[in-house]
Amino acid sequence: MRTINQTLDHFTIQYPLERIAPLDRLLFLDIETTGFTAKNSSLYLIGTAYFHSGCWHIKQWFAERYADEQALLQDFFSFAADYTHLVHFNGNNFDLPYLLQKCEMYRLPYHFDDFVGIDIYKRISPYKFFLHTSNCKQKTLEELIGIDREDVYNGGDLIGLYHEYVQKPNEETRRILLLHNSDDMKGMLQILPLLAFYDLFNSPLKAKKVQSNSYVDYHGHDRKELLMKLELPTPLPLSASNLSNGCYFSGEEDVGILKVPVYEEEMKYFYSNYKDYYYLPEEDTALHKSVASFVDKDHRVQASAATCYTRKYSTYLPQWDIFAEPFFKRSYKSKELFFELTDDMKKDRAFFSHYAQYLLGKMIKTY
Repeated sequence: MRTINQTLDHFTIQYPLERIAPLDRLLFLDIETTGFTAKNSSLYLIGTAYFHSGCWHIKQWFAERYADEQALLQDFFSFAADYTHLVHFNGNNFDLPYLLQKCEMYRLPYHFDDFVGIDIYKRISPYKFFLHTSNCKQKTLEELIGIDREDVYNGGDLIGLYHEYVQKPNEETRRILLLHNSDDMKGMLQILPLLAFYDLFNSPLKAKKVQSNSYVDYHGHDRKELLMKLELPTPLPLSASNLSNGCYFSGEEDVGILKVPVYEEEMKYFYSNYKDYYYLPEEDTALHKSVASFVDKDHRVQASAATCYTRKYSTYLPQWDIFAEPFFKRSYKSKELFFELTDDMKKDRAFFSHYAQYLLGKMIKTY
């Protein structure tokens, strides 16, 4: 077994990692194997990145022989015991199960139960449509934010190289094998700013400015929209925009703009306990029986679920489930929900901060 240590001089990360844990408690992990299943392949490299004495470092354990697997596992877990948070890229699906299976094969008592796990892939991938990328592979994300690799291989390419190395060790092949893993580790650190998209959807937003805006749409119709200027929890590493459910979001650095359609029209509020109401056809409204009992019987009928409503002309904002009550609809069978934009709401900046967070969450769930 060979252990390789590397110091990343002048290396900085443009993301507030301290929000997750103190830097010296975070351990980044990536492994290299000759296959996907622990029983039928070899573990030949464990790579880590960590922060110590004001610098980022990479530490790698490399198996010179197939028989070095157990030593790799023992040294890695001994080293990892000083950390509380384990950070990886899609490690929940591969790296961690693979290492646990190897430990079981060698009857080693190691586990990850005491670590807080941070899967970068799992945190970023739900927002790939905001990133306008077809996938969230690590190399794709690296290219997205302009990271250049020295390594030109993928993991599959290196399997044959490692088998050749075991049969005939040489410095150049070892360099290639180690470089791929170290570039994975560096890349993992460099794509961390993309976690700002996770923060965008999972941390509180702050509405700094809220105003109504009028415009003429493509068909020449007069429209109104609510424009919210947002303070984002973490600066975005690249500009982003998306249109969904009639709402438009654009973000650059720590500023976001959210545009929401405003509807000025008559809508209906439906009472749930329709058996307690009469419907007045001539007035097209429902009244509670305690009041409507005084109405002539010829001008009232028992209300049904579809006719048990009152009408109100006002200004409304969209919602896709019950964000604010009372909720209004255009018709009984309509699935579109709205709430009235009241004068009190217009003065409530905290309300719009919550509403912006709600809308962003719904924009994601449409994909």
